[in-house]
Amino acid sequence: MPTSVLTFAEKKRRHERIVVITAYDAITATMVHTAGVDAILVGDSVGMVSAGYETTLPVTLEAMLYHTSSVARGARGAFIIADMPFLSYQCGHDDAVRNAGRFLKEAGAHAVKLEGCDPALVRRLVSVGIPVMGHIGLTPQSVYAFGGFRAQGKTAESAAHLVEQAKALDEAHCFSIVLECVPATLAARITQSVKAATIGIGAGVDCDGQVSVIHDLLGLSTGYLPKHAKRYAEFYKEGLTAIRSYVDEVRSGIFPAAEHSIDATEKPKPAPLTEG
Repeated sequence: MPTSVLTFAEKKRRHERIVVITAYDAITATMVHTAGVDAILVGDSVGMVSAGYETTLPVTLEAMLYHTSSVARGARGAFIIADMPFLSYQCGHDDAVRNAGRFLKEAGAHAVKLEGCDPALVRRLVSVGIPVMGHIGLTPQSVYAFGGFRAQGKTAESAAHLVEQAKALDEAHCFSIVLECVPATLAARITQSVKAATIGIGAGVDCDGQVSVIHDLLGLSTGYLPKHAKRYAEFYKEGLTAIRSYVDEVRSGIFPAAEHSIDATEKPKPAPLTEG
């Protein structure tokens, strides 16, 4: 059965872990979907892992629509959640509804994700048929307000505030809530107190599911690896080795060889048939 918003509630009820991974283009989306994840998050983290920005703040609405549509083409049938970037939903609910609607209408997403706590906006979006995933804790679009990428909920006051936010988003009918970089005990408490499925990233083992950034997972990054991330491969190192081999072969005359060259007498081969 394909994933839907109902899947998140059903998996939470059955205590089945929900698996989410980010993707930003057609090929990584194909990989992620083929691997059997429950949902793909097209995160505004693309600005940091692919575009080289220091934060997610420069990412535009048009950029996110482009990446979301690329993912939708690469992972047909997948459940796709699109991040709404900075200032695409904070400048008035009418604009937020129009911008969120574009992700479903134009880009092929099935839901949007909003950072922070605006229950009234969530209700408005849900009322017009736009499913919403919430996101609290370390919300990267508020990095300057936090004074950096800092874990949240470490004090009793901060923890209580996050619990209140989670409950408010739950009552506003978010189908899921991302908990980023909060203490594991707090994440467990929130998970038990809301009907929405919680998706952790740096929030311990008791969330209803987990989300990981694909670049961290595949080893496609060269810099800092967050404590909550785990590398399952070393694509950057392996790719660098391959590229160096290519450079050496071109300079030494090994590549291209005869089998890589066009033969004027060779008959063209028919293109392979594709499905669909």
